[in-house]
Amino acid sequence: MNDRVVAAFDFDGTITTSDSFRAFMLDAVGPARFAVAALRCLPSLIGVPLGWSPRGPTKARFLYAAMGPVRREVLEAAAQRFVERRLPALLRPDMLARVAEHQALGHEVVLVSASPSIYLRMWAKAIGIGTVLSSELEWRDGVYTGHLAGNNCWGPEKVARLRAWWGTNPPATLYAYGDSRGDKEMAELAQYAWIRGESALPPLAAAGGFGAA
Repeated sequence: MNDRVVAAFDFDGTITTSDSFRAFMLDAVGPARFAVAALRCLPSLIGVPLGWSPRGPTKARFLYAAMGPVRREVLEAAAQRFVERRLPALLRPDMLARVAEHQALGHEVVLVSASPSIYLRMWAKAIGIGTVLSSELEWRDGVYTGHLAGNNCWGPEKVARLRAWWGTNPPATLYAYGDSRGDKEMAELAQYAWIRGESALPPLAAAGGFGAA
């Protein structure tokens, strides 16, 4: 009998109060370099919410505009500083509690996010989340290329990543937590879905049990 229960959490706006990538970049390069990079990428940045610019490549170009061909170890050090000193202030206590509830019930918690894995994996490991499905930066000889490696983990890509991750052993029950259009497909895949502002949190049940309807 398949009693696998998976809880998939979006990160930005769901677990956090605001966009973590913006906060990470501000912390990594400071306001002046952030502003210069924003000006360089302004047409693309404006085009993202209007549907003119692709989300993932625009994010990757912005990072490159701000930091250039940065070495991986330098960016990882910036990510570690961000996770330790800046990110905690952005986290929602109620959602951290929800993650802990799932873990206590024996559910597998997975982070599914369009933000870069370079800081998400550090944060996830610290709170016991072993699986992070997110956008990956492209590296060549240890240097950032200015591109993503693979697709931006947003919208339909979130479902593709989840399906690839669980392979031939899909969960009997999937919980999905999100806050925006980018989480729509993941929510539709789940038996229990929660989008911020649309409904109350779904009831929980132990692995092998049944949640209330």
